[in-house]
Parts: sequence; C-alpha cells; structure tokens
Amino acid sequence: MKTLKLLWALVRVLLPERLVRASYGGALPVVDGRRADPKAQAVADLVSLVRDPAAQPTVEESRVQLAGFVEKFDAPCTAPVERRDITLPGADGVRPARQYIPEAIDQSRPMPCLMYLHGGGWIQGSIDTHDALCAKLAARAGVCVVAFSYRLAPEAPFPAATQDVMAGYRALLDHAEDLRIDPARLAVGGDSAGANLTASLLHSLSQGGLPLPQAQLLIYPAVDARLTSASVQALHDHALLSRPRMEWYMDQYVPEGQDRLAPEISPLMSPCLAGQPQAFVLVAGHDPLWDDGLSYAAALEQAGVPVTVSRYPGQIHGFLNLTKVVPQGDMAIAEAAQWLAFALHTDA
Repeated sequence: MKTLKLLWALVRVLLPERLVRASYGGALPVVDGRRADPKAQAVADLVSLVRDPAAQPTVEESRVQLAGFVEKFDAPCTAPVERRDITLPGADGVRPARQYIPEAIDQSRPMPCLMYLHGGGWIQGSIDTHDALCAKLAARAGVCVVAFSYRLAPEAPFPAATQDVMAGYRALLDHAEDLRIDPARLAVGGDSAGANLTASLLHSLSQGGLPLPQAQLLIYPAVDARLTSASVQALHDHALLSRPRMEWYMDQYVPEGQDRLAPEISPLMSPCLAGQPQAFVLVAGHDPLWDDGLSYAAALEQAGVPVTVSRYPGQIHGFLNLTKVVPQGDMAIAEAAQWLAFALHTDA
C-alpha cells in the first residue's frame, strides 16, 4: 500500500498544475488564510512519504537527500551562462567559489555582481545544489554572480560560516579588478541559511563601519533562533521544513553555551539595521519562516531601509530550487532577478 501511495505521490508531482489541482478536489491545506499551491502541496505530500518524521537522519544522509531532491526536481538554466570555478579566501584558507557570467553582459566594463550564499540549514547545500538558481539569476538580471562556499557545520560550527562569508566578501572588494566586477554595484544574497548569513554579514559590516554592498537579496530568510513565531507554530510539522528539523539544524550549527539571540545568529535582534542597503525579501506562506521574513522586512523598513517584499502565500520552503515541478519557483526567480537588475542599475 505504501508503495502505491508513493508512486501516486510521485506521479502527482509531475502532472500539469490543472490536473494536480483537480486531484485535490478543493482539499488543499489552509494556514492563516493562505491556501497551499497545488504543485507545492504535491511536493510536500511526496516528501512526507519519503521522510520518516519520527526518524532523525544523520548529517550525511540529510546532505545526500537535499542534493538528490534538487537534482530530480530543479530545472537547469537553459540561457547561455559561462561558469568559472575559482577560489576566494575564507577565514581559514581558500574556499571554492563559482563565477557565473551571462553571455549578454558587457565584459569590457566592470560588471555588476551578486555574491550568493546557498541555503541548507548551515549543514548542507553547496555551489552545485544551487547552480541552476545562480545561473538563472545571472542570466535574467544581467549580472555576474559569484557563489561562495562557506564551511559547514557540524564540522565547522558557528562562527566559521560567518567568518568565511566576511572574508569572501572582503576578497570580492579587494580583487574586484581581477574578477572584472564593479565594487560599487555589488549585492549580497542567499536563501534560508544563506539569507541568514547575508543578514549576519550586513550586521557585522554595519557594526564595524565597513563598506556596505549596494543591495541585499533575502529569500525565505531565517533570522530568529527563538523559533516561536506564529508561522513556525502553525507549520510545526510541515514535511519540507518542520520545527524539529530547524532545531536540529541549529543544534549542529551553534555550539553549546553560545547565545542564539546574538545578531550574528539571529539578525532580527541587530541594533545596526539603519543605513543598510535596499533589500528584497521573499517569503512563502507554507514555510515556517514566513513570519521571519516579514518581521525582518518590517524591522528594516522601520529603520529607514527601502524594502521590497515578495509574498508567495501558497508556496513551500525551497521552492526556487524546485522549478521543474513548481512553476511559481521560476516566477519568483524572474521577480528577484528583475529587482536585482534595477537595484544594480544594469541594462537587463
């Protein structure tokens, strides 16, 4: 019986949206008035059958699951984008990075650039899992994207990742000429844990009086380690990202005794939001981090920062990496790229 359920769940994920919607017959979950997108719910239902919610995976198992999931359900970038594997300094030696240069960009002049930090709960994810997303952002925004590989927990717990990101960011400024990027048109962004590291970087730069980027791109950011928001409570057991899984990520990332409400871990607590660069904040309504993103956007706005908030009420966590089966993921990438092009004054 479970095999049949699993087969049907897989078939439903791959069906056209209208057929998926019809298959649910109006029985899609609603959270605080936000009805689930049928394709997103189909993915969630499939994951709930594949993952045993009562069994905690090992770190290695979790890494393999994420990589396999993205490989199966994310569509590659079809636009012509050159990829260059490079290295950048981290806090404890060089780190892998990948530069994406869209064919249409004018390389005779310094290029606008996005430094991108992948998600994955600080313990998983890589340049490869986010390759398609980075290439699509580069192609559609008309910017160079540099994906940076920070050290992962638990092998390298906090503050290793934040220190690597700071070192990588400063290296982009110091070596801008070599990379042919324009330091005056530099953005930093990421998704989930990568968005957390982006916000953490902005806090540290602001606190230290260091040069700030031109823009920040925050895709379903995790910014509050209390994990007590209304959306976290309402989606406590969501298949894609449950509260127990978030707590497990945090346990791997943060050493015992470390204050989890320090702004470097919970950027919502930062006293240094004023003066930060313009922000794009994208949130998904069936993601426990919905309120994290909205709260952080409101805090930035209250501090005088221009903020564009993009809401996808029916979507799930990670949907920008599921474009083969969730059409709104592609729409969200296009929207983020359009904002980025405008923020960095490109010709896209």
